[in-house]
Parts: sequence; C-alpha cells; structure tokens
Amino acid sequence: MFKKILIANRGEIACRVIKTAKKMGIATVAVYSDADRNALHVRMADEAVHIGPSPANQSYIVIDRIMDAVRRSGAEAVHPGYGFLSENMNFAAALEKEGVVFVGPPSPAIQAMGDKITSKKIAQDAGVSTVPGYMGLIADAEEAVRISTGIGYPVMIKASAGGGGKGMRIAWSDTEAREGFESSRNEAASSFGDDRIFIEKFVTQPRHIEIQVLADQHGNCVYLHERECSIQRRNQKVIEEAPSPFLDPETRRAMGEQAVALAKAVGYASAGTVEFIVDANKNFYFLEMNTRLQVEHPVTELITGIDLVEQMIRVAAGEKLPFTQADLTITGWAIESRLYAEDPYRNFLPSIGRLTRYRPPAEVAAGPLLATDRWVPSRPDAHPATGDAAIRNDTGVYEGGEISMFYDPMIAKLCTWAPDRPAAIEAMRGALDSFEVEGIGHNLPFLSAVMDHPRFVSGDISTAFIAEEYPEGFTGVTLPQDELDRIAAAAAAMHRVAEIRRTQITGRLNNHERRVGENWVVTLNGQEIPVNVQADRAGATVSVGDRSLRVESGWKPGMPLAEMMVDDEPLVMKIERIPAGYRLRTRGADLKTQVRRPRAAELARLMPEKLPPDTSRFLLCPMPGLVVGINVAPGDEVQEGQALATVEAMKMENILRAERKGVVKSVSAARGESLKVDDVIMEFE
Repeated sequence: MFKKILIANRGEIACRVIKTAKKMGIATVAVYSDADRNALHVRMADEAVHIGPSPANQSYIVIDRIMDAVRRSGAEAVHPGYGFLSENMNFAAALEKEGVVFVGPPSPAIQAMGDKITSKKIAQDAGVSTVPGYMGLIADAEEAVRISTGIGYPVMIKASAGGGGKGMRIAWSDTEAREGFESSRNEAASSFGDDRIFIEKFVTQPRHIEIQVLADQHGNCVYLHERECSIQRRNQKVIEEAPSPFLDPETRRAMGEQAVALAKAVGYASAGTVEFIVDANKNFYFLEMNTRLQVEHPVTELITGIDLVEQMIRVAAGEKLPFTQADLTITGWAIESRLYAEDPYRNFLPSIGRLTRYRPPAEVAAGPLLATDRWVPSRPDAHPATGDAAIRNDTGVYEGGEISMFYDPMIAKLCTWAPDRPAAIEAMRGALDSFEVEGIGHNLPFLSAVMDHPRFVSGDISTAFIAEEYPEGFTGVTLPQDELDRIAAAAAAMHRVAEIRRTQITGRLNNHERRVGENWVVTLNGQEIPVNVQADRAGATVSVGDRSLRVESGWKPGMPLAEMMVDDEPLVMKIERIPAGYRLRTRGADLKTQVRRPRAAELARLMPEKLPPDTSRFLLCPMPGLVVGINVAPGDEVQEGQALATVEAMKMENILRAERKGVVKSVSAARGESLKVDDVIMEFE
C-alpha cells in the first residue's frame, strides 16, 4: 500500500480524500493556490505545496505545477478528486511517465471515455443505447445552427471535455443555438482547456439516472446501483438520491449490466460513473461516462456500505475487489443536498464573501456506512444497518473562511440516510433547518423548499423540475396557515422568555412574570396572529385562534438556533434579532416577525411602509464578477429578452437580458472590468 498520496484538488473533495487516506494510515499532501493558502484541505493534510496564483488555469489545472508538487513531496500516488485534471489523459500519462500511480483509470480509458464524442461511438459499438446527435467537430456557430435544425429542436449543446454542468446549454431556436454554442465553447476553453463542442437531441421530461461502477486491474467489474440526479439547475445537479424512486429491478439490472459492459470494453479500472437519460417509459440512453469520482458519490456509499475512495486507492495499488455483484445490495435510502454559495432570490447567481457563521448539523452515524470521519467498513455486511437516521456533511470550508470568486461555489454536500425514502426526506428537512450559514448568499431556503414540494415527495420528478415549478425563479416559501400558527406560538413563547430576562436585568424582579403579560399579537411578514400565552416551568401553552399549542424549548435570548417542540412536533428555527422583532427562518421561509402588545400592534398599523428605491431604469450587476462582453451601445433600442451583457463568475458565464423594450442611455461598465453586486452596468431612457 502507498505511504504518501498527493491530492490534486481543493475544497470538499480534497478533504474527503484526506479523511479516507488517514483512516488507511496513508500520509497526505495538499496543493494550494494563493486564494487557498488558509483553506481547510491545507489544514487537514500532513503537508502542503503552493502551486501558483488563484485562477485555476494558473494553478490547479497546470500539469507542470502539479508534477512539480509531486516531485517535491515524494508522493507515490495522486488522487485527482473530480473536476480540474481528474479526466485529463495527459496528466495521467505524465504521472505514469514519472513512475507515480494515478488513482483513477488507465489513460487510454480516460481518452476513450473522457471525450464525449468518442465515448458515444464506443458505447454504440458495445451495444449501449445512445441519444441521437451529431458527434463530429463543429467549426462555428452557424454550423451549430444548421446541425441543430437538422436534428430538430430542442437540442443539447455540450462541451466534449465538459462536466459538472460547465459548457452545456439547451437550445430551442436558432438564436439560442448560436448563443449557446459561443457560451459553451468559451466556458469549455476556460474550464477544461478544450473548446470542442457536440450537439445531441434533448429528451424532454427526462430523468437523469447514473450507474456507479467499480473495476479492478484483474478484470473484475461491478455496478453499485444507481443514483437519481434529476433535480438540476442550469444542467448542474442540486439534489441527488440513491436509489432512484423510479426504477424497477429489471431496469436497474439492465442499466447496470450495460454500464459494466461499457467499462470492460475500454479496460476500465477504478471508480467511474455511466450517466443515462431515462424517459417516462423507462427507456434509457447513454449520455457519457465520467472517469472519476462523482460529486454525489456519498449517497452510493450510504446505501451500500462501500467507501469508494478507499476502493479507488486499493485498486490503484493493484488489489482485487473484495466483493462480487451478488454482495452489493441496497440498504435504506440516501439523499444529498448540495449547498452552494449562490443567492436563490437573485436567480441563483453566485455569491462570494466571508462565512461569518458556519455551523453544520452534527454528523450522526447510522446505516451500512458510518460518517467518513469515523470507521468505514469495506464490506456491506461489516456493519449492520440500524433504524436510526444518519447525517453526513462533506465540506471544505470553515467559519471565518472566504468563498472565492475563482472556484466552484459549492460549500458542502449535506447527506442523510434512513431506512426508507420518507424518513430520509424528513431527516434532510431537519438537517437543513439546523444548518447555520451567514455572511453570503446561499441556497439553503431553496433546498428546504424542494424537500417539502409535493412532486419531489412523491418522486414525480424530471430534469425540468426546477424550470417547471419555479418558472419565475425562487421567491421564497409560503407556509401553510397551520405551520404559521406553530411559528407564531413559538415566537410568542420566545418573546416571553426574552421579556422576563429584560425585567430581571432592569431590576424589576418581583412579579416579573405578571408584568410580562399574557396577550400578544405576533406579526409574520405582515400577517397579524393574536395569541394568549400561559406559561409554566416546563414551557408554555399558547392559544392561537381555536388551537391550543404546547411549546417546549431550551432556547435562551441570544441563541441563533431554536430547537423546539410545538404541538408534539419538532420545529427548528434560525433566530436573528432585528429592530422591533426577529428574523425567523425555517423550512425555506424567511419571516420578519414582531411580537407586540395588542395596543402597540394597533398603533403599528398606522405606520407608513418604506418603499424600496426604483432601479427599473438601470441594469445592475446581479453578482460579483468579470464583464466579458457588452452587447449594446448608447442609443441602441433593445427588445425584451435581448442579450445586453455577459458577466463571468465562478467559472460560469451569465447572460444578462433586457426585461422589456427600451433605449440605452449610457453604458457604465466595460469589458474586463470587475464589478460588485448592484454596480450599474447601463442606464435606460
């Protein structure tokens, strides 16, 4: 076995690999750019090597810099994680030439499967069902339009060397095909150093289901069942689960056997993923094979008990797989929610800054696989499943750290496991509610909203789920009235505790509970809910309309998280003090809350509402980023939906469009300029 491994990556996946390597007694080497000097993966590793400036194309994806770090550290093997150089055959070949083991598949397999055009041809030869499309090289945008018209809209424009949603666009018209080709090619060149593009038919109402495979160097190959990855935004996965709520055993077996056949056809050895599009009739079509560890690999680990990183390392060291296909059963259900540094209220645009508070829920070990920072079994039967839910959080950040504009906006991957899907969803709801993140925009509210959405709960999902259910973007969650009543009761009980504390601090110790009073009006985002609070030593009974709700909690003023029982059901809320009240966040809802005496509430109704400033004449930068294109000039007349400017942030190009017809009065930003949130790009007459 290896004595020292270098991880050619950053963030949470580097931390993830380090955990397993330490469990195996292997020393670890981190690499870091200027921006990552104080990163968590650097702190966790046994040693670290600086590899250059902050941009990835000057550090993490420069093969010579990584090779220099390998030589300086004396590492015997390199784990590439995912993204960056993980599917770069030149990197694998460079390691092989140096006599260093690549913890991944052989370079010929990377070459065959890493190129999506070549991989589709090989898949067809191996008898794998594929999506109709054009696999040749495309010279320019006009050729892309001609090909798209021939295939028939809608089409998917994809980077041949792409992955992680980068370099992918869906086009429904000639205009979108032209724009999509240019953006995909630019993103592909920036992210992967390869601007080749191909086009295939876009299957409407599809489900994205992938098969995890694992092969050794001795001809053994197995599939570890499937992952459902249909909840996607901008072609990037947001929520994954294993197994899929859609597949039956026969389809699962057929997909798994085809995935194994494809892996064997290219002499595969290591962990890999074969991605399929599945239609409503369970017809499945090969999309691509990712010759690396997937972001969503934890859900497979949670239902099988297999540590995929450990197996990758053992396979790279020449060991045989310690199990056969018959050993790989499915135990329970696992869900992964990707926590991103992006603002769901601004169309999920990237957010950067300092994490002023970062408190994930406590990890809980249960099921066939324990949390990865504890003992992890190598066999599915090494640890018996329990009836308890598990919580796992794979992360690469810490409180006080910064989210950089240079890299992917992922903060963490929150996973839950339970004996069945409803229990796994409920565990995820509680974990999301108790996850504290402050200082940046993040998608926790959206993730909570999905967990409560009837379509997701029923399993009736497709890759169009977000577009169909949130066509105007995410504007927050409107909770049902019975849930608002529970929150009002909790807020009143909390306010009473705070009021008692204030009377004690001011010296009014005698009869302070009587002075606090019993009747209050709770205002939740403008809705008034009268309540009556009857307290005792164990909690309070709060009357809300004709309901009598029992509230029990150990919350004290100043605590940012309230874990309560209301009407015998758990309620977890994030608490922030604001003028004259609280900001309460739970189940995706963000509630401005005041608790007033009835007379004060009556007077508050007379106060005028402060209106936000009118910014309708301006195009404002929606996220921190770099201006890579200005499409109009002063005096130009623009139409609704017309592209006005392009801003790049976190490796993604974002096209800003006109919301309505108008005339450009002035342009304030220029190509190459870095902008902050709400900086003015242009003004309209």
